[in-house]
Amino acid sequence: MNKLLSESLATATAGVSLLHDALLNQGVSTQAVEWSPPLGGKDLHDVMADQRRSVANELALSKMLNSGAVLVDVKPASEALNLGRGEFLHAGPPIEWSRASGPMRGALIAAMLYEKMADSAEAAELILEKNGVALEPCHHRGAVGPMAGVVTPSMWMFELQDPSTGNKSWCSLNEGLGKVLRYGAYSPEVIERLDWMRDVLGPLLQVGVRAREEHIDVRAIISQMIQMGDEGHNRNRAGTLMFLRDLLPFMIEGGTSSDVARAARFVGGNDHFFLNLVMPACKLQTRAAENIPGSTIVTVMARNGTDFGIQTSGTGNEWFIGPAQTPHGLYLGNYTADDANPDIGDSAITETAGIGGFSMAAAPAIVRFIGGSVPDALATTRRMYEICEGENPTFGIPVLEFRGAPTGIDVTRVLRTGILPQINTGMAGKVAGTGQVGAGLVTPPMEAFTAAITGLATRIV
Repeated sequence: MNKLLSESLATATAGVSLLHDALLNQGVSTQAVEWSPPLGGKDLHDVMADQRRSVANELALSKMLNSGAVLVDVKPASEALNLGRGEFLHAGPPIEWSRASGPMRGALIAAMLYEKMADSAEAAELILEKNGVALEPCHHRGAVGPMAGVVTPSMWMFELQDPSTGNKSWCSLNEGLGKVLRYGAYSPEVIERLDWMRDVLGPLLQVGVRAREEHIDVRAIISQMIQMGDEGHNRNRAGTLMFLRDLLPFMIEGGTSSDVARAARFVGGNDHFFLNLVMPACKLQTRAAENIPGSTIVTVMARNGTDFGIQTSGTGNEWFIGPAQTPHGLYLGNYTADDANPDIGDSAITETAGIGGFSMAAAPAIVRFIGGSVPDALATTRRMYEICEGENPTFGIPVLEFRGAPTGIDVTRVLRTGILPQINTGMAGKVAGTGQVGAGLVTPPMEAFTAAITGLATRIV
């Protein structure tokens, strides 16, 4: 008490600025602390008091960490996913044509032209407006799709399997960057490339995968590439080259030299090619944690260009939705923020699994593609640990002394801290047919997490 009366005060304040300002006006040294009441209200209280939660989350994390992902086949979506003519999959939560964004519409038009269900963009739109095609989220069939994520029966798919559960997941082949279907482009060169991928690239990859005595361990490649400067979402350079190294000899043995040469140039010249293997690998990791009663761990984050949806372990396949946000970052050419569509794609499954934006510290060069600075990347990864149940030692981050990637997003931690998951992503043009306009950073809407806590609260027994 004597020191309190005789020495200078040093204080900290939280909440409204009134007290902080009053102390400053009296010459008192003070530090303002950013704080606000946790969101979620009574639902958050009830869910945190649920006696199942701690054990359930430990189990969910354990299942995620013990999962695996090996490439077992490459095959058309008609075989892999039992897709019939007129059945298309898309990224994100369910959506209908009337609410679809520009890039989603553009991708669906491209799909109609590719499948020869229409001979012009105008004819395709008329069919889509009349609900002439069945639309379903990729996640509903255990698959994932980048950006618009549109999958049609004729597209070839990577098929991955988790040896620990037997679960499978699928993703289409990566088309490259720029004017491509997944970014909503549908010009003739887009369709020509898809035709070549169907007729040449897909069968060649299948020959190579089936010729190997051992399956390619995709999860092991992800582990290595995290230590080589990739983060698994917007940077997959090392992963792509390691995949090509493992598969190319078997493609050479089973294909013609000209076809293999073009395929090798296409894959080797597309740093994002391996993303379409990372995504289903991450889907298998989060899927291993599904349907654990009482668990508040997020198992899906996905966007359709209009809505952002999440799913949690304790609520199964139910979607909790908020408005998709527009990324901030770097733009290609003369494009600006006015050209960018709100966030789109299933590729946020990488962040759901603890890489991508969560592991930006592993890939400081990523800031040259999405904006920000190297200190920002390091700070982002450190911040993500605050909303996760644990760490994944398989994905060790070198600059953090090989600390495991932050893993197991906990809805209650998001609401208590106010920290939203960080996603780094590509940006599609908001006008159908534009293609890619840039890349940047985005977070989910908090509304998705407040809706999820309500859903979890209703399941307390």
